Amino acid sequence: MKRDEFSGFFGVLVATVGSAMGLGNLWRFPYLVGQNGGAAFILIYLAFVLVVCLPIIVSEFIIGRKTNANTVKAFQILAPGTPWSLVGIVGVVAALAILAFYTVVGGWTLDYLIQSVVYVFSKPDISSLEQQFSQMVTSPVRPILWTVLFIGMNAFIVMCGIKDGIEKYSRIMMPILFLMILVLVVRSVTLEGAKEGLAFLFKPDFSKINAQAVLAALGQAFFSLSLGMGCMITYGSYIPKKENLTRLAFLTSMADTGFAILAGLAIMPAVFAFGVSPAEGPGLVFIVLPRIFAQIPLGNLFAVVFFAILLIAAITSVISLMEVITAYISERFNMKRITTVAILSVVVTIFASFSSLSQGVLQDVQLFGKTIFDFFDYLSANILLPLGGLAIVLFIGRYMKKEVVYQEYTNQGTLQGTLFKAYYFLIRYVAPVAIVAVFLDLILR
Repeated sequence: MKRDEFSGFFGVLVATVGSAMGLGNLWRFPYLVGQNGGAAFILIYLAFVLVVCLPIIVSEFIIGRKTNANTVKAFQILAPGTPWSLVGIVGVVAALAILAFYTVVGGWTLDYLIQSVVYVFSKPDISSLEQQFSQMVTSPVRPILWTVLFIGMNAFIVMCGIKDGIEKYSRIMMPILFLMILVLVVRSVTLEGAKEGLAFLFKPDFSKINAQAVLAALGQAFFSLSLGMGCMITYGSYIPKKENLTRLAFLTSMADTGFAILAGLAIMPAVFAFGVSPAEGPGLVFIVLPRIFAQIPLGNLFAVVFFAILLIAAITSVISLMEVITAYISERFNMKRITTVAILSVVVTIFASFSSLSQGVLQDVQLFGKTIFDFFDYLSANILLPLGGLAIVLFIGRYMKKEVVYQEYTNQGTLQGTLFKAYYFLIRYVAPVAIVAVFLDLILR
């Protein structure tokens, strides 16, 4: 039976951009920009996206499209009888670890979207909003119910397949996502006092640029673009042979970065306009921003828009993670997609339920000194993703024959491959050093 694939360039682009976008774009990136030199940090971030992350995306696309296989089988095809297939296993485990806590945040988002629709956020009292958020996340039932609904929404899309599921719904969601973020940007930058927030984001302050700021830029670029978790290898396996992989990778990275900057414009001017101190963490998205929405005209409408943006970003990220595991299981055990996704949804629900309960009744249950939720977060971000990314660049740069990489890079010689020498140099020498630096920083921090 013919393997499903994306219909063309735009279908691939919206799917890969959707995979990259997430909570990190909507809150963490603006915060890091403001705390690490503003425009100076953005320039360093962009440099790392182009020099390190772009070559890694191309490499993952090459592995996926060359083999037309899931992330585990891809390495088995390219390196039969070797331990390289463990790299694919790391990607599958990383995807499951991320789903174990990220779907919980998706459930919180769905909850808050409904609350904003029914005008719950009517008082700007920060203490009541903190209490409201705490009561929600520590409840033993409520967040799990929303998480199950969120998982079900994603499962439906993945069950529909690549062209009729992931691509079809990404084509709908991604333009809506960008349109809605533009609406919030206009509202935010026109608030009285917004100039301070713009200065926080974009005023260059090179005095704040130090080794820690540089590593923060590199780490954010690496993790923002869904590298090392098998998503781009899996999506790459569905890319038609005629598509230009470098072009796709470049537009994916630029669209993801552009969205992160738009998120900063939508959030930070409003935060400063109301005298709120910016702080990092997904929980504050559910406390600080509802306070702001409660104080502006048509605030509930903008609350609906924001949490809809957050929900769409979460969905497009989660469906790519589910596809990594779905492709592996369905192809490894020759199972129907619907059956595979149904089983996966049950497994993710179980893990996510424990993550959710660790915010309340199971908060005393510790794994290596961390709650279950924090453990899955740490395991994926600090260990599995850097390992996966490092293994991929070593595989392309040190194991695969250069001629084989070149053939896939140039679509079997139909493209000129003008930038191939630069790409190969970066993937062979620069990217491994950069990833090791991020890895050591995260482990030793």
